[in-house]
Amino acid sequence: MAIPAARLAIFCDGDFWHGRDLRHRLKKLAVGHNAHYWVSKIKSNVDRDRRVDKLLHGLGWEALRLWESDVLADPGHAARAVLRAVRSGRHRRDSP
Repeated sequence: MAIPAARLAIFCDGDFWHGRDLRHRLKKLAVGHNAHYWVSKIKSNVDRDRRVDKLLHGLGWEALRLWESDVLADPGHAARAVLRAVRSGRHRRDSP
């Protein structure tokens, strides 16, 4: 989701696909079925997320990343995080 007036990009990242607890996840994947594929896939997703965050930052946007399980466990907390980011105003169009 994007809030252009606040220059805020909001991502709800899946725990598995975006590598929550990455070291632990990679350890488990390394001994599982089709290990090379899955380790490479998750690492690639994490690297892409980092590149996107840098790109957005360079364009004057903030990337707010929320974990899927955190949003499911406490949607109110996630909503408050978004509200705080919008209210911070650090990335409004008139900011340097």
